[in-house]
Amino acid sequence: MMHVLDHISLEFLEGEMVCLLGPSGCGKSTLLRIIAGFDTPASGEVTIDGEKVRGPSPHHIFVFQHSGLLPWMTVWQNVELGVRNVGDVRARGEIIQENIDMVDLTGFEQHYPYQLSGGMQRRAELARALAANPDVLIMDEPFNGLDFLSHMKIREEIVNMHELLRKTTLVVTHDIDDALLMGDRVVVMSGRPAQVTLNRQLDFPHPRDPKKNTVLGDARDELFLMLGVSYAI
Repeated sequence: MMHVLDHISLEFLEGEMVCLLGPSGCGKSTLLRIIAGFDTPASGEVTIDGEKVRGPSPHHIFVFQHSGLLPWMTVWQNVELGVRNVGDVRARGEIIQENIDMVDLTGFEQHYPYQLSGGMQRRAELARALAANPDVLIMDEPFNGLDFLSHMKIREEIVNMHELLRKTTLVVTHDIDDALLMGDRVVVMSGRPAQVTLNRQLDFPHPRDPKKNTVLGDARDELFLMLGVSYAI
């Protein structure tokens, strides 16, 4: 059995966004899958609000790094999956439309995934996740495969949605600037078997710019060095 995580002990506060950084293959995604209940750790446990996580749940929604939209369903139908337990049809429709509007996909309700750009597909996935009204939103490299402008746009939308909704949000990213521009806290993991090497609060208002904020810029340089890069561009 491969030893991936080594004595990881973390606490996530209600309503905060935590970004996880670490070298490729260190176990960041494995940690998220354990938190979401998809994988079971060899030892230890995960609790949410005092309850042990025993498997996937609509209370903690996972957004995968590759598109999870069902290709035979429209945007509306995909988002509807997040509220299929809402019995009132009218209320369900209002929730679906509200979340489609929130991610700026109004007018694309009847489009299929193949008719959307990569960035629009990612926004549709966010709408589906948010429609479920989870206690915890878990995102594994949400910008994977996006072009530069789509990356920036969706990063801004995630920050804005978090500021509005204050969902407890965990984000795995390999991009230091993403972590600094988004997170209320950044956690850095070492190479495998992974340990936590930094758990740092980021008490800076949004919007942020590490190139203009000296303290944030220093944190950026520190993270580059921790991850084995001798200088920050």
